[in-house]
Amino acid sequence: MIRPPGIFQPELWRGAMYFLHYTKLGQSSKSILEFLLRRTSTLRKDLPVLTLFTKDSCTLCEEAKEVLEPYRYRFILQEVDITVPENSIWYERYKYDIPVFHLNGQFLMMHQVNFKILEKRLAKLEEESKQRV
Repeated sequence: MIRPPGIFQPELWRGAMYFLHYTKLGQSSKSILEFLLRRTSTLRKDLPVLTLFTKDSCTLCEEAKEVLEPYRYRFILQEVDITVPENSIWYERYKYDIPVFHLNGQFLMMHQVNFKILEKRLAKLEEESKQRV
């Protein structure tokens, strides 16, 4: 695997794997590096945080993460294991409803990814972010 010096963010490499998966084999390393550099510019600290409340062996959670992959450049995914003792409040609240998603600390959706809701809230946050700049 090509690893440009100084670029080791996990999100960047996940994006690169996504890129390679959806492009034809034989892409030049120049186009791959150009993609990586564009991807690096989108890795900002001001991205919204999408929190996934999950637990081990949650197939619905794994499916949800897979369908969210094309959106990953628009948020930071944070996973919270509800079975960990310090997360007992979340366990009591969501034990029968995972996967559950919060966006920037506010409830967003549960059971499955609702793209209409996700897109609407992300667009609103992106618009607010543009107005602040």
